[in-house]
Amino acid sequence: MKLRYSALYVAMSLVLAPGVVLAADQDATSQDQSQGSAPVEKKVKQLDAIQVSATKRETPLQKTPVAVSAITPDTLDKERVMTVQDLTKLVPGLQGTSQGDHGVVTLTLRGIGNDSAKTEYADPEVATFVDGVYAPRAEAASGLLLDMDGVEVLRGPQGTLWGRNSTAGAISFQTAKPDINAGFYGNAQIDAGNYNQMGARAAVNLPISNTFAMRVAVVHEQHDGYVDYQNPGALLPSVAQQQAAYLASGGTAANFRPIDPSVFVQGGDKYNAQDQSAARVSALWQPNEAFKWNLSYEYFIDRGTPDMSLMQTPRQGQDFWSALIDTAPYLHRNSGTLRSRMDWNINDGMQFSYVAGYNRFSGKSQFDQDTGVQVPTSFSTGASNQNDRTNYSNYKSYSHEFDLRSVGQQTLDWIVGAYYGYEDNNIRFDIPIMNGTQYGSVSWQGSFIQPKETVDSKAVFGQATWHMSDHWRLTGGLRWSDDEKKNIGGRGWGWDYDPTVPQVPIAVSTIPSPATGFTVSTYNDAKYSDDEVTWLARVDTDVSDNGLLYGSISTGYKSGGTQDAGTLYKPEKLTNYEIGAKFAFLDGHMTWNSALYYEDFKDFQLSAPITYPDGNRGLGFNNVGGSTKVIGFESELAFQQQDDRANFVLSYIPKKELGTLLYAGSNDYQGLPACAPQSGIASCMDITGNDLPHAPTFSLTAIYEHDFHLGNGGRLTPRFSGQYQTDQWLSTFNLGDGDKQKAYFRGDVSLRYTEPQDRWWVNAYVQNFTDGRVRTSAGRFQLSPGVYQYVSQYLPPRVFGVQLGVWF
Repeated sequence: MKLRYSALYVAMSLVLAPGVVLAADQDATSQDQSQGSAPVEKKVKQLDAIQVSATKRETPLQKTPVAVSAITPDTLDKERVMTVQDLTKLVPGLQGTSQGDHGVVTLTLRGIGNDSAKTEYADPEVATFVDGVYAPRAEAASGLLLDMDGVEVLRGPQGTLWGRNSTAGAISFQTAKPDINAGFYGNAQIDAGNYNQMGARAAVNLPISNTFAMRVAVVHEQHDGYVDYQNPGALLPSVAQQQAAYLASGGTAANFRPIDPSVFVQGGDKYNAQDQSAARVSALWQPNEAFKWNLSYEYFIDRGTPDMSLMQTPRQGQDFWSALIDTAPYLHRNSGTLRSRMDWNINDGMQFSYVAGYNRFSGKSQFDQDTGVQVPTSFSTGASNQNDRTNYSNYKSYSHEFDLRSVGQQTLDWIVGAYYGYEDNNIRFDIPIMNGTQYGSVSWQGSFIQPKETVDSKAVFGQATWHMSDHWRLTGGLRWSDDEKKNIGGRGWGWDYDPTVPQVPIAVSTIPSPATGFTVSTYNDAKYSDDEVTWLARVDTDVSDNGLLYGSISTGYKSGGTQDAGTLYKPEKLTNYEIGAKFAFLDGHMTWNSALYYEDFKDFQLSAPITYPDGNRGLGFNNVGGSTKVIGFESELAFQQQDDRANFVLSYIPKKELGTLLYAGSNDYQGLPACAPQSGIASCMDITGNDLPHAPTFSLTAIYEHDFHLGNGGRLTPRFSGQYQTDQWLSTFNLGDGDKQKAYFRGDVSLRYTEPQDRWWVNAYVQNFTDGRVRTSAGRFQLSPGVYQYVSQYLPPRVFGVQLGVWF
């Protein structure tokens, strides 16, 4: 352990010490140049000129004392970033996990995340904002990124300015806005690749008058599923063997029936398919220099399929990317979002902003939760048939934020604001589990019906930066948050094992009641209410004109809430200690930003699907006792010259230790030991002191591209992008190799030709060129006592294609 901390100290020293020296040398060089001849002018973008809004005011990235990654539209394009999960290799410590049963992506940052933050109950650890509007549910991380002006990932708690559920950090997406003065212009792009991949996107700027402009953007992306269907004919036992197995289980010859192979899916849409479309209409009204109003409406449609969990060790003779499927994939989601921002410059020193948003989401899906691990020995033995089905989910949310801030050069920069957010959600989620096949007897089945779950959140906040001198600044901030959550009329229904009721899987049309074989297993009515104050203290100083050092202590807060059975769980709280450095070299064409952090969590929240002692199921929450601690170091190096561009992204997390939790359970991990009666769940294990998942000790991303100038004036640009990560756990159970992603490398390459006038370009790409198999989650099935088969969700296999883009 001492060696780890020594390594952290050495790493930080290696960044800070040379940075100070090099920054001072750059100052001297700059002074010498100013006294001599003027340097040759180059049309190369200066990296230190990149602006960010991490402090809710536009500031240069290199002069912003916050650990923030700024990702430009050019990088989003060349890295083919289409969803939040595609951002992970570009940001230190960011990991994304696909959750097949709900068709969403959950995020982990600096080792902190919640894989079960995929329901109407659980809140994420990483907050997501689009144009300043908070997106509360995990579905926001599954939409297409469309016509972006940039992405900022703020690492560490952002509770003072950005608010609730930004405990581990926040991701701020900025969409491209209309431009009144730029005239009519636009861009379009089409692409095609393997797995019948096809995509198209376009955006156009429309100046209507000298005070009004619009922008329209559209996108569609689709590809076939990666997971093939296994042929059951080669796997099922003979009819005689089926009958013998059924009789041995206590069945009678009169009730025996052979397995119908048609219960297994062998055609149609495959799992891991994409079929998504989105459109956005934006408007800008600026009647004078003092006032402007940006307004947009965005609509997203998803008709793809969920991602399938695959056996880590395939059956003999079967392809890795295949499964024995008995539940056809289905995903149907619509989302419409209205966003508004008004900015009014009251005078030369003060600005008022009003940011508002409204979202309505609806969705339904079904997913093969049994994953085809077991082959049934008869129609009612040897396996389970489990269909996790969202009959409907309807989420409505809206928010308002009012900010008043100082602008311009002042001794005291300040911002005060007020926030209000509201959610109204309802969902029905069914889980039929049948023995053998869908025609077997009921193992267990239930329905979770939550007709009204509301979240009422309000806050006031303020932050001020005192410029103590030309080089020293002191910042302090406070936020008071008040959260109220209600579950009204929620019920969990469980199978009552009434022998007079036909044993058939619960259908979408089934109304759970004693008449249909169900009884109430949990009454979920509950109310949670609490408030919390979070704060920030920070000092930063300039190191010559090209360097910045800062140190901060900040706190974060994620509210508690209600859960199945109407019980409450507590809020989690975080204190983050951080020092950071930012340096610019080579006249702003190279930047080097680093941060060393220590995070101390109290009452860290964990949630998972669980089984109660009476055999019924639900979603359970735990607050981890003691301190959950994370120590890490992260660094980003960017270089850009006339023909060369390079990026290096490093994350080092030697300590990611969970606090105290004696009774941790999950239905995703079969075969856990029986739990003590006081735990309230059927099976569990002690995970005290275990490592947090999705937190590799070391991760490094390297990106490089070079422009070759051709005789006709065009450019040929090869690009390499690769990421290496050491091994990492996939759950808090730390159960061994099956619960782990081993160390891996995953790389992409591309070759782009740009015509001499930059009017069009063509790009050929290969992603995951080694065709590596990278797990993002895990679970296990118990085949017999002590014998398990692990399954995982995986990043996509090797994909390749060609893109054509035009500017007009």
